[in-house]
Amino acid sequence: MARVIAICNQKGGVGKTTTAVNLGAYLAAQGRRVLLVDFDPQANASSALGHLQVPDGLSVYHGILGAAELPQIVRPSMIYNFHYIPGSPHLAGALVELVDMPEREYFLRKFINRLRHEYDYILIDLPPSLSLLTVNGMIAADEIIIPVQTEYYSLEGIGQLLETIDLIRTNMNHPIRIAGAVITMYDKREHLSREVSKNIRRHFPHHVFGVEVPRAVALAEAPSFSKPIILYRPDSPGAIAYEALAKELIAQEAELDPSRTAVMRSDFGNFNI
Repeated sequence: MARVIAICNQKGGVGKTTTAVNLGAYLAAQGRRVLLVDFDPQANASSALGHLQVPDGLSVYHGILGAAELPQIVRPSMIYNFHYIPGSPHLAGALVELVDMPEREYFLRKFINRLRHEYDYILIDLPPSLSLLTVNGMIAADEIIIPVQTEYYSLEGIGQLLETIDLIRTNMNHPIRIAGAVITMYDKREHLSREVSKNIRRHFPHHVFGVEVPRAVALAEAPSFSKPIILYRPDSPGAIAYEALAKELIAQEAELDPSRTAVMRSDFGNFNI
């Protein structure tokens, strides 16, 4: 049964999509079966994995509304065992279409429940706003990872996001867990980066992952080549950081379910390039 994790932050530009794409790639490289659901109307995660948008192309929008079957919308990436469901601008229209429907907050959850048995991890890339799409993503997920950019505005955004998560838990009776915050766009040469990182580790009331994802040119360039960093620059500091994040996330498995052991799959390292 998959761990369903939403990559979420109400603030844009914090490395949310970069984290979703590259964390998924390294989880697959560690032998896990991974599905990335691009639930952002901008569909940046899809393009980062080489998906070409066409006007009548099928996407997660068609999946949640029952207009397409799963084999029609689940796509393979260039990495073995790493699949994705593309997003599309149609998702912006879903905000209007869903608003008067019963149980409108549960459409994505019902859709993902049909897939849970096929993967070890399902990652959901959410839009950088609080909307019905974001609520659907949080309800669909068991856990949340919060990318936090090393700027003071990000600290304010964390407080707002934690309030939203508490509202989801209380009003929707959904026991979502915070898997942790991951520090992104970190520059150890800058005093501000070091101070914000220190404050997050001191005051964030939940787990903070040990890795600090650096501000790196290679991470910014990789999407323009439609590749995750593991295929574009696997020797870069950004690649090393996301590999460490994947290993740290996998290490949580034993805490969540002591019966699970991290066994490397026999087909580890096979890439569909």
